[in-house]
Amino acid sequence: MKPGNSKRILIIRLSSLGDVLLTTPVIRAIKKLFPDAAIDFLVREEYADAIKFNPYINVVHALSRSEKSKFLIKVLKGNKYNFIVDLQNNVRSRLLIGSLGLTTYFFKKPNWDKYLLVRFKINRYKEIKSITEMYCESIPGLKLDKLGLELHTPLNISTCLPLKNNYIGLCPGSKHFTKRWPSAYFIDLGNELLNKGYEILVFGGRDDKEICALVTSQINGSINLCNDNDLLKTATEIRNCKLVVCNDSGLMHVAASVGVPVITIFGSSVREFGFSPYGVPNLILENKSLSCRPCSHIGRSNCPKKHFKCMKEITPQIVSENVTQFLSKL
Repeated sequence: MKPGNSKRILIIRLSSLGDVLLTTPVIRAIKKLFPDAAIDFLVREEYADAIKFNPYINVVHALSRSEKSKFLIKVLKGNKYNFIVDLQNNVRSRLLIGSLGLTTYFFKKPNWDKYLLVRFKINRYKEIKSITEMYCESIPGLKLDKLGLELHTPLNISTCLPLKNNYIGLCPGSKHFTKRWPSAYFIDLGNELLNKGYEILVFGGRDDKEICALVTSQINGSINLCNDNDLLKTATEIRNCKLVVCNDSGLMHVAASVGVPVITIFGSSVREFGFSPYGVPNLILENKSLSCRPCSHIGRSNCPKKHFKCMKEITPQIVSENVTQFLSKL
């Protein structure tokens, strides 16, 4: 690829929230390589807010679950793209691309390496790269800057949050059980941090309402900012935090995308999969003594060994001590 050759580019990353946010440095790099190009982005409707206000994007095509592919293909064909960057690379995206018949650069998923690591604990990863770096390698000549993720929010989003400089955010939710540090541990941590003079904000989305309500009810004075998947409001409020303590979840990447330092607790997750916090000061806490990790590359509904030591042995005291040390270095 040579700069100046392309006039219109389509990027595809349909889901999920973290994966979409991890494309933002790539969007920025493509715009730098092709400054005169119009960049469109195809994404699932529920994740469109992650890039809706991105200044480098021309049009966001938000694909609903009910939308017919034939109509979408007609719209995309009419845009006469010079090439496509498929960062999803699954059956759905390949079917769409096949109908367009354009030059396409594909994200090369390390599926075989992930399978060997999960199933047989054979680690073929020669180095640990972020998903963002893997995305970048899909496109010849593309180079990333060091600015990290970005999530742009409108200035008119209202919040009742008082302006203070001692907020620590807790994000106790995650889609899969093996990625969730126990809620009782989040409660103990929140109370320890409260005693150290911090104020606690609790964040989550639609599926996290129960756990966020439980955690908030047991931490005196904490504020429950869980909402019905209002990403832009959540991002605006997270921006007020000195630090976010979270699981391996979409909100981990939201915090990183608004420049907030992150401490993440990894259970079934491992760094090799590429989903560590990107572009902000961060610390990953994990139990490296277990031979059963990772038990999945996406997470599981239960611990296959029934002991859940990957999370249970990372105690609130351990996390609290790391929070203190981490903040002292910022």
